Amino acid sequence: MIFEHEIPNGSRLYFGALAKKKRELENTIASFVAKKDFEEIVTPNFSYSQHQSIDDENQLIKISDSQNNQVSLRADSTLDVARIITRRLGRTTSHKKWFYIQPVFTYPSNENYQIGLEWLEYDNASDMINLTSEVLDLVGIKALIQVTNINIPKLVASELNITLDIFKNGDISKLFDLKIEWLDKLIAVTTNDDLRAIVSSLPLNVKGEVEKLINIVEAVKYENTTVSPLYYTPMKYYDDVYYRVIQDNLTIARGGRYKSEGVSSLGFALYTDNLLKISED
Repeated sequence: MIFEHEIPNGSRLYFGALAKKKRELENTIASFVAKKDFEEIVTPNFSYSQHQSIDDENQLIKISDSQNNQVSLRADSTLDVARIITRRLGRTTSHKKWFYIQPVFTYPSNENYQIGLEWLEYDNASDMINLTSEVLDLVGIKALIQVTNINIPKLVASELNITLDIFKNGDISKLFDLKIEWLDKLIAVTTNDDLRAIVSSLPLNVKGEVEKLINIVEAVKYENTTVSPLYYTPMKYYDDVYYRVIQDNLTIARGGRYKSEGVSSLGFALYTDNLLKISED
């Protein structure tokens, strides 16, 4: 039996002091990024293209429109923002820096609030990571920023003729079982200094992407930054540098470089619900 006052599992309810705190957090960050020349956009809750963003389409909540075309509740904002700006609004605005404050929805009834930024037609990832760190400082969060390069596990998988699923599933034991010295060293890396120490021993097709990661992290000003060169994200569109922000076993932000309409852009999303949970502790 479902009572009238119940809410679906995974959905969100904010009231009283916590609702006020949520709104203050959103307003604080919105005011800050607006001073950095980001303009606000609110995208539709329904989308025709969410399958291009989410690796597991079973996570999408799907319905049909009036013409029986498949529509999904928004499960991710990044590509929708990029497409709407470049394709639908391209004639009315040339602005490249946008932010949004809105929830995303995944099957069966999960609802998560996000504060996201998209920097279109820009590809200096260290600038976006530094901006993320400024937001963390603004809200008083001392978290860990973990930086990777999605191309590294792809190239390692190709070099060793192994499936990329090993990296997707984080099955490090299978990599150790290969007993390859340079790979064992790459697995153990946690800092930029670690990467510099082993880069000369890496295969040529892997070395270039590792050097790219080194250079990006070198320009990051945030002290609590680590590298994880073999981490692989399930998001479809990240195709280069990727990072996530972690505290108390919670992911509070993630972002990176992606391509939309053939142009490199950068974005990141803060997970409002996790930020509020950490601030309550």
